[in-house]
Amino acid sequence: MSDITVPQLGESVSEATVGSWNFAEGDAVKKDDILVELETD
Repeated sequence: MSDITVPQLGESVSEATVGSWNFAEGDAVKKDDILVELETD
């Protein structure tokens, strides 16, 4: 398992929810692929 770094979301954003995963378990991914879409309030 690897860590995923999330970019700064903004000063007023304190949490986010996973909206969708763009890859399935076991899929090959490369640097800069968008792995997940986050939803915020």
